[in-house]
Amino acid sequence: MEIAGPLVPGTFVRRENRFRALVEVEGRVTAAHVPNSGRLWELFVPGRTVYLRPAAAAHRKTAFDLVLVRVGDRLVSLDARLPPLLFAEALQQGRLAEFRGCRLAGREVALHGHRIDLVLACPAGHCWVETKSVTLVVGGTALFPDAVTARGRNHVEALRERVAAGERAAVVFVVQRNDAARFRPHDESDPAFGAALRRAVATGVEVYAYTCHVSDARIAIARPIPVVLEEER
Repeated sequence: MEIAGPLVPGTFVRRENRFRALVEVEGRVTAAHVPNSGRLWELFVPGRTVYLRPAAAAHRKTAFDLVLVRVGDRLVSLDARLPPLLFAEALQQGRLAEFRGCRLAGREVALHGHRIDLVLACPAGHCWVETKSVTLVVGGTALFPDAVTARGRNHVEALRERVAAGERAAVVFVVQRNDAARFRPHDESDPAFGAALRRAVATGVEVYAYTCHVSDARIAIARPIPVVLEEER
């Protein structure tokens, strides 16, 4: 998918709260919206180059959205709203072998008090899909979450119930960078989420992970990577 632009380069100064950071743009420090509630400690390093989208509107308190972070020679997308859109685009283009023959049937569908990102119509019936944004990569391993996520755990449990009811369900981790070789749940940050994911897999919930190609103009799902569920010792 195209990244709406043009983007403005800046320098990261500090994070003020979950959804607001200070950045320097053309010698002036200003505030930017952070579209991701994760800790992002590995990305938000003072002095690091970031890319911002101007977003002036009467109701806004910040003049920019913080869209990309440069880490070495790579760009990392941090917008947590993108994974369901990236998944839907790849699905429609027939690039997801695990979901071949499926088509998008619904978005943000209510399920037991929660909203699941996508429902697919597949040859064997419906498939419920919850996508998760991943930005943390350590030693080639993509990790989720980077902070405790009761919401993520509840989504996994809801999908487990759908499988128990005879339907298909999947958790899809979208790694918004290109340098991961594998994925595993980040038990050090949230052991309860990792335990919930393993219980879900044991009862039939599918788990997939994909890396992304990221440029300053476009982001797209690139390739699947192995999912490692064993706890790290």
